[in-house]
Amino acid sequence: MHLAFLVNQVLPGKQFDKIAIFGTMNKIKYLLLFLVITAAFASCKKFGAVDNFDHAGQFITDTTLIRKFITENEIPAIKHESGVFYQIIDPGEGDVKYTIDTKVSAEYEGRLLNGTVFDKSKGTPISFTLGRVIAGWQIGIPLIQKGGKIRLLIPSQYGYSNSSAGSIPPSSVLDFTVHLDDVINN
Repeated sequence: MHLAFLVNQVLPGKQFDKIAIFGTMNKIKYLLLFLVITAAFASCKKFGAVDNFDHAGQFITDTTLIRKFITENEIPAIKHESGVFYQIIDPGEGDVKYTIDTKVSAEYEGRLLNGTVFDKSKGTPISFTLGRVIAGWQIGIPLIQKGGKIRLLIPSQYGYSNSSAGSIPPSSVLDFTVHLDDVINN
């Protein structure tokens, strides 16, 4: 059956020709296409994103929190030029030149400054490529070699910034203890 025939059956007494109906349908198709494209572009805005987040101000706050934490807990940490604080517990052995493609195997525990453990390897080393972890690890891990152990106090901008990640609240300073079991450069 033709569309014009169906329309004429539904609306008796009105005569519609095929060209008028299909011309209107094309207009409707274009209107729907326009609405879909408009909706797609409008949905690109990230909901809940903070567009005016003060990264510099948060970095100062994080650094102040870390300095207070290491003083109160008598941690002999050193401030890296990036702003990440670290304590080399054991430097390890070797002379690996790290790249983003370096594969490492590590046991670790991640905590917030209040002591809440948010992640740990549970005694089993986890393997990963250095370029696929947070920036704080990319800065800190190359400071030690295979068998080494390091404590990293990472300002939020080198962790998850002003986003939450699992049980980690936005703008959290991260406290990691990492033991490198293996380091492999390809």
